[in-house]
Amino acid sequence: MTKPSTARESAGGKVVILLLGGLLLLAAGAYAAAYYLAGDKLPRGTTVAGVEIGGQTPAEAEETLTAGLADRVDRPIPVSVEGESVTVDPTDAGLTVDVAATVAEAGGEKSWSPAHLWNYWTGGDDEDPVVTVDEPAFEAALDGLADSVGTPATDGAVTFKGGRVVTTDPAPGEGFDPDTTRTAILGSYLSEDDEVAELETVEVQPDIDQADVQAALETFANPAMSGPVTLVFGDSPVQLQPRDFSAALGMKAEGGALVPDLDVDKLAKLVAAGVGEEDAAVDATVKLVNGKPKVVPAKPGVTFDPEAVSSAFLQLAASAGDDREMKVEATVAEPDFTTADAEALQIKERVSTFTTYYPYAEYRNVNIGRAAELIDGTVLKPGDTFSLNDIVGERTVENGFTTGFIISNGLFKEDLGGGVSQMATTTFNAMYFAGLKDIEHKPHSVYIDRYPEGREATVAWGAVDLRFQNDTKYGVLVHATVQPGSGSSQGVVTVSMYSTKTWDITSKTSGRYNYRSPKTQTQNTSDCVPNTGYDGFDVDVTRYFHKPGSDAVERSEKFHTSYIASDTVICKPPKGDG
Repeated sequence: MTKPSTARESAGGKVVILLLGGLLLLAAGAYAAAYYLAGDKLPRGTTVAGVEIGGQTPAEAEETLTAGLADRVDRPIPVSVEGESVTVDPTDAGLTVDVAATVAEAGGEKSWSPAHLWNYWTGGDDEDPVVTVDEPAFEAALDGLADSVGTPATDGAVTFKGGRVVTTDPAPGEGFDPDTTRTAILGSYLSEDDEVAELETVEVQPDIDQADVQAALETFANPAMSGPVTLVFGDSPVQLQPRDFSAALGMKAEGGALVPDLDVDKLAKLVAAGVGEEDAAVDATVKLVNGKPKVVPAKPGVTFDPEAVSSAFLQLAASAGDDREMKVEATVAEPDFTTADAEALQIKERVSTFTTYYPYAEYRNVNIGRAAELIDGTVLKPGDTFSLNDIVGERTVENGFTTGFIISNGLFKEDLGGGVSQMATTTFNAMYFAGLKDIEHKPHSVYIDRYPEGREATVAWGAVDLRFQNDTKYGVLVHATVQPGSGSSQGVVTVSMYSTKTWDITSKTSGRYNYRSPKTQTQNTSDCVPNTGYDGFDVDVTRYFHKPGSDAVERSEKFHTSYIASDTVICKPPKGDG
């Protein structure tokens, strides 16, 4: 039988347990309510740079903070440097606000932590924004600030000019202490009241000081200018003098010291000039030998690796005395157009030739002879286009031409290069009978009776050209000769084409038609040239293409020419002459 006192104790304990359980349930409910109310919201009193974001969710706080700082993130930062006012552009300085990180730092998180819940109800401070810094941009902005209100330090330098060493003495400048400047500028960024960043300049030492300059002089600069450097390619030495290579040489700052700096391209040009043209590769070609085309073999040349030469040069330049000569490996330079390429052109026989004659005039001998000299030996590969103007060049005294008569607007006048059209006409006819493709030709405006009518061409530098294309599968060699005229004989111009025969060409010239009568002009200018006029007319020439040895016409090509009349010109004394 249970004792009365024991039963009472048991019942009392149950009551206590129930009461404690009830209290725990009430506390848990209150804690849950506190969590529900706080959640992931920021502490109620939180501000960032004066923008109130307390009691807001992170998403709400980010939106509020972005809007609240919108007029400050790009606002120039006022800076005072020893009384002088300047500004720093935050965008140029690489400053941005990380809004999400700022909100997270301010307590924007969901947590059951009692500390978080306590902080929500009782905490909240004015937090600093999280600012990200693009370091290279920030350093560049500080450099710009130093340039505008400070004095850059002068680095010591060593340069070379005309075979001499030239030095620049180092000097300190005025700039800013990086840590102090960073703190001041970031402190003013986003401030509510345009807080001015107060800065003071400090002495800034150059990166390259006098000791660095002296070391550069002793180890490289003075030895480099002490004498010539000799590079030996096989049996060919190339000696470079300091006055020549100093233009390719320099010294640059690297890792707090001055190191040699070499312009590889300039040095390569110097060395190439020293190697000489006799060591250059020579392309194969085709020339006439005893009247027959012959392949002139290609010749390999000597070349070098510019990087290897540069490395050897720098080693020699830093040496003294007899150690300034070194063998450098040379390689064989193959020609662009090989002997096999030339043989593949199959230039074997004369496929056309044409001759014209001209009355003696010394200017004709000079100008036509010079044009023939420049054209002779031209090789056209399949697909190449011949341009008389490109090959002969401008008719100038420097190019070997003299003044002679040309036809302009149907009248004769004096100009440099007069007579070159004789070469154009002769070349055109050689091309015509070789069966090559006419690209551009222009007959004279008036007919000249020493040329075949309808089958002739004139040229003028920069305006009128003779152009034709080698549209065969073989190469074409152009051979041009001039037998000068004299007081007792005409001049003779002959142009021949050598190749492998692709076409036999026949030609037919129509009768003259559509005649035009000349007029009479009376001139009293100092450059007047008298002339006896003659008719103009139209004429047609047809070129027929036959396979070699066949009479069958494969195709034909018609050329129409319309000559104007050549007016009679009567010259009278210029006005004012007695």
